[in-house]
Amino acid sequence: MDPDCAICHAPATLACECEAKGLEVAVRQAENRMMQSIYNDIRSWVRAHAQDYILEYFRLLTERRKTAHSAHLERITAHAYHYYHSPPHPNEISAAQALLKRGIDEDWQASVQRYPEVLEYFYSLVELTLPDDNEPAVRDPPLSALNGSRKAGRRVGGPATVASGPSIMTHDRDTPFPRMKTPPVLEPIRERRTPGPQGRSRRGYPPPPPTSYFPQY
Repeated sequence: MDPDCAICHAPATLACECEAKGLEVAVRQAENRMMQSIYNDIRSWVRAHAQDYILEYFRLLTERRKTAHSAHLERITAHAYHYYHSPPHPNEISAAQALLKRGIDEDWQASVQRYPEVLEYFYSLVELTLPDDNEPAVRDPPLSALNGSRKAGRRVGGPATVASGPSIMTHDRDTPFPRMKTPPVLEPIRERRTPGPQGRSRRGYPPPPPTSYFPQY
């Protein structure tokens, strides 16, 4: 004999959706209580590493552009002394500086536009590990069938955890954040920085693909 609906008390033969909808609500509420802090840790870790990558990428682009700018100044200086025996005209220097500024702005725009793919890459490194169905904590959860459910807290010995890099291992939970996937070919990330055109890290990273990021002089 099937029981009546636990919510609206309708007979089971009516096959109402009250219990199914109630379960969905309960799942969302439990997820918010138990998983929101983990989501926040993942988001902070991904954001910080993406910012580091974008800053380092921008630094590589601007270093190449500044090298080309210095070579351009040397050429116009040599030309002026060779033909006019004097320094370059100030207008030439101003034009070269303006060209450098436009190029740096373009480099920063190109770097920021890479955020979607960089964020997806670092999110792909995060792993969720579920316990085996045969683990004792899953087969015999610490809930009392006679006295009603009680909050079990974090299970001991293999809970569902988030596996990630070392940046999110420092927290106050019992659940560790262990592994990180072996990443595909992508430049390594160094010190955490807030993105912006100031305060670049000066660590040596492998260069981006050998395409031209600046006009030829």
